[in-house]
Amino acid sequence: MFDLDGQFAVVTGAATGIGEAIAARLANAGAMVCIADRDGVAANEAAERIGRGAQSLALDVTDVAAVNKAIAGLIEHNKAIDILVNNAGLAGRAAPVWEQSDDDWSKVMAVNLHGPFYLCRAIIPHMRARGYGRIVNIASVAGKEGNPNMAAYSASKAALIGLTKSIAKEVAGEGICINAVTPAVIRTKILEQLTPQQVDYMVARIPMKRTGEPEEVAAVVHFLASRDCSFVTGQCYDVSGGRSTY
Repeated sequence: MFDLDGQFAVVTGAATGIGEAIAARLANAGAMVCIADRDGVAANEAAERIGRGAQSLALDVTDVAAVNKAIAGLIEHNKAIDILVNNAGLAGRAAPVWEQSDDDWSKVMAVNLHGPFYLCRAIIPHMRARGYGRIVNIASVAGKEGNPNMAAYSASKAALIGLTKSIAKEVAGEGICINAVTPAVIRTKILEQLTPQQVDYMVARIPMKRTGEPEEVAAVVHFLASRDCSFVTGQCYDVSGGRSTY
């Protein structure tokens, strides 16, 4: 089920956490995976851990010129990009909106929204030419419900859900399926960017009363990245332990 043999996948922010779990899951299903991360050393280490011929790429998703160059190079080298997972994310500084600076806002938007836009814009023409592609954008339940003291993060993830639905409809008849995944709080290093109070707030709203695991997110992404995901597009899949059910 969900066999990915012969397919090439790019996963951003994949040196650790959810991204690495996704990359490992796709690789175990047969895909050739590129670990794209701003930290090139960590990306290479993740590729070595995953094995199975995984590649690594130092990439800042906020640099549009670097994104365009990287995608062109990957297509030239690998002949095709079948799967894109926009996972790179930034939680941002924990503070009420009146204490957030322009820089606080811009940094989060650049990673969480502009980066996926740049990558989708660069890759979709290639997918259209081939008549096939799968894109999965990692958003958050914060984009559906809003988390206090995380205005930029919540707004960026809400916008990413909207971006997903919009572009999915643009290419729905061309063999390209584009979906979003909205995790609740997941046990990764990104929690280190948050205060204990923020983490407690999020966990308290999960009916399962626990954080999720990266592998649980990866399992959902695996289906959305596969050929079996053939009549599902423009959707938003929760991995939230029951927190949001809409």
